[in-house]
Amino acid sequence: MLDQFLFKKIDNAQLIVFRVFYGLLVAAECFGAIATGWVRKTLVEPKFTFSFIGFEWIQPLPGSGMYIYFVLMGILGLLITVGYKYRYSAFAFAFMWTGVYLMQKTSYNNHYYLLMLLAYIMAFLPAGRDFSLDAKINPKVQSNSMFNWIRWIIILQLFIVYTYASVAKLYGDWLDFSIIELLMQSKDDYFLIGDFLQQKWVHKIVAYFGIFFDLLIVPALLWKPTRKIAFALSIFFHLFNSIVFQIGIFPYLSLAFIVFFFPPQTIRNIFLKRKEVVIEDTDQPSKNRKWVLVILGCYFMAQLLLPLRHHMIKDDVLWTEEGHRMSWRMMLRSRSGIVHFKIINKKTGEESKVNLDDYLTKKQKRKVASYPDFTWQFAQYLKKDYASRGEDIQVFVSCKVKVNKGKFHEFIDPKVDLAGTPWKHLSHNDWIRPSSKEDSDNR
Repeated sequence: MLDQFLFKKIDNAQLIVFRVFYGLLVAAECFGAIATGWVRKTLVEPKFTFSFIGFEWIQPLPGSGMYIYFVLMGILGLLITVGYKYRYSAFAFAFMWTGVYLMQKTSYNNHYYLLMLLAYIMAFLPAGRDFSLDAKINPKVQSNSMFNWIRWIIILQLFIVYTYASVAKLYGDWLDFSIIELLMQSKDDYFLIGDFLQQKWVHKIVAYFGIFFDLLIVPALLWKPTRKIAFALSIFFHLFNSIVFQIGIFPYLSLAFIVFFFPPQTIRNIFLKRKEVVIEDTDQPSKNRKWVLVILGCYFMAQLLLPLRHHMIKDDVLWTEEGHRMSWRMMLRSRSGIVHFKIINKKTGEESKVNLDDYLTKKQKRKVASYPDFTWQFAQYLKKDYASRGEDIQVFVSCKVKVNKGKFHEFIDPKVDLAGTPWKHLSHNDWIRPSSKEDSDNR
């Protein structure tokens, strides 16, 4: 029965219209990153970038290379929009966006990760078979239908994202509204709404609305009686996030996803202005069906397990950050830290302090001071930098961190040479000091 459900042929209007929105939004993201100075501040000006650990070989292009890189991605977005050489354009964008994602994490956010996943999903889907230059140039590829699993892969991905985001909010600092208050403090200078965002009652509404919206929005959009109400609430929720938190294309991408929840004929009537199409339900070879089910099963198993990995790692993820990324833990905490690096020459025993201003941008300094993988990577960078001058060194770090409105506590063991310590990807790094019991209880 599941097999019949997933491989039933349906109208592909939802996928086709989403492809247009998706292409336009990724083009806007790429061209906007240049226009707003994000590329310059994140990838051009820094002396080095903090790549994901293990991907240090992926580095920004020198000179004006990253501007050209983002222009090319923007052009690929436009090609996706019009459906020209769709498969090549979609895969090229996916690979290039993966490069951007892996080569820097100073400006990490969950939305970049979601866009990377979506880019590969869209590259594999037959989104260029209608309302596209490909179909106009070669009518043989034109089709008005798709398999039902194509729609549901998007819906299930969204369900995972929203559900994990909702559950992650069920902790002390969210439920007592203190993290909301902290997040809103930096918005007090916003025109017209700055004072409004500082009100306690607003913080309560934001906290509870965030939990219940994330938990219920996908089921509410799927159920016809609540669909229009959920759609209206989605518009409010995502526009609020766009205005207040200024998180790029994500709110508009989230609204674009809603086309998958309305009947295909409704989407076709609104956007494609065509009469009802007749879907010919032809069987797909059983061999392909098995491969599709295996691949989708493995993918979604990974998506379900990856956000849970922090439970297998010692201590509180809010303190250690181990297992935080790629887990849909969105806007849950604020971190700040004070850090000092001490260099010891192994041969001479000479000690020296590191001036972070000589190496890092302001944003990078904030990350190095409060995120353990940044601290460790900077120690590795210093080791290589000094080695290039013929010096073999040790790097010791004195660091205090606070999470949200908690107190500062020692974060890194000052007796551990981080330059000579390997990074553990799937288990706890013991040089991270235990979280304070008092603050843990509060969280």
